[in-house]
Amino acid sequence: MMRASFTDRTVIVTGAAHGIGRGIALAFARSGAHVWACDIVEDALGDTAHAAEPLAGTVTIRIVDVTDRAAVFAFVFEAEAAGDGRVDVLVNNAGGVGGQVGRPLEDVSADDWRALFATNVDATFTFAQAVAPGMKRARGGRIVNVSSGAGLGVSLTGIQAYASAKAAQIGLTRQLAHELGPWGITVNNVAPGFVLSNPTTQRQWASYGEAGQRALVDSIALKRLGTPDDIANGVLFFASPSSSWVTGQVLSVDGGR
Repeated sequence: MMRASFTDRTVIVTGAAHGIGRGIALAFARSGAHVWACDIVEDALGDTAHAAEPLAGTVTIRIVDVTDRAAVFAFVFEAEAAGDGRVDVLVNNAGGVGGQVGRPLEDVSADDWRALFATNVDATFTFAQAVAPGMKRARGGRIVNVSSGAGLGVSLTGIQAYASAKAAQIGLTRQLAHELGPWGITVNNVAPGFVLSNPTTQRQWASYGEAGQRALVDSIALKRLGTPDDIANGVLFFASPSSSWVTGQVLSVDGGR
């Protein structure tokens, strides 16, 4: 785990109920941050808070639908009010496939297409829009978006909207980096490889069968699947002082593909 101090820093992590989001929230709490973690899965989000109890920092949880603009702004306002009027770090991790599976192009409904853009792209934009004024006043801040290797190539899921939404999020990352740079705000992106960390990825992994699982691992240079801590290390790097002259970048954390 990357060692960097975030003592008394206010950090928002979206999609923090399990998997990668939980790993990121706990990594920041371990480093002393005041983490504001949100999700729509209440029980699992409570487990994240429970896991943080012995750590140096704190994790405050809220149920937030990231597609609800008013709810997003209210959540950010609450976190800012508790943190000297600003959020120091925003991690846009919420998203994923929303329970969808790969289907032929002609079988995908317009609603299913839009749903994945709403959680993976629109929510990233809304959260960035909500934290930007406070970061500008502070003349600094970190925004880290979590995309996927699917946004850089072809999705293992076969879900067209997922691959497209993650590519769009990467484009948004680069655009916001140039817009917000004059205020000392960096915007970067972590693109995870396959991480077996939640019910969706568990089902995906099982669907490959023994031969498919072996083939996937064999295609990775380091010959293992990723963990939430692997992804959290990349996020903490972008949030730390070590990356102060790094912005608009995409870091593939995928074991070497």
